[in-house]
Amino acid sequence: MGLTKSDIFTAEQNKIASIAKVLGHPARIAILQYLLEKQKCICGDLVNEIGLAQATISQHLKEMKSIGLLKGIIEGTRVCYCIDSKVFKEIKIIFDSIFNETITANKNCC
Repeated sequence: MGLTKSDIFTAEQNKIASIAKVLGHPARIAILQYLLEKQKCICGDLVNEIGLAQATISQHLKEMKSIGLLKGIIEGTRVCYCIDSKVFKEIKIIFDSIFNETITANKNCC
């Protein structure tokens, strides 16, 4: 069997890409911003705050949980989510390492 396109990249590059893919939807950014603002576990408030259907919110939460960004507690039919602070810090470090690079002016560049 041949290589998949992701096999030609490092594990770190693949990890960054999967995080970026999850964060690449405006609804997920809105959810993240809301959770960061509230700084607590949220149970059901997201539908009213974000303005999307419960099923849609659930799918976005599932994607965010897939990279470990969210923790959830299931109590019967109620599901509560909050940001996993350890994973959030790891993601921040990853993106800081990319965007803190210094770009020098190159007169020979477009």
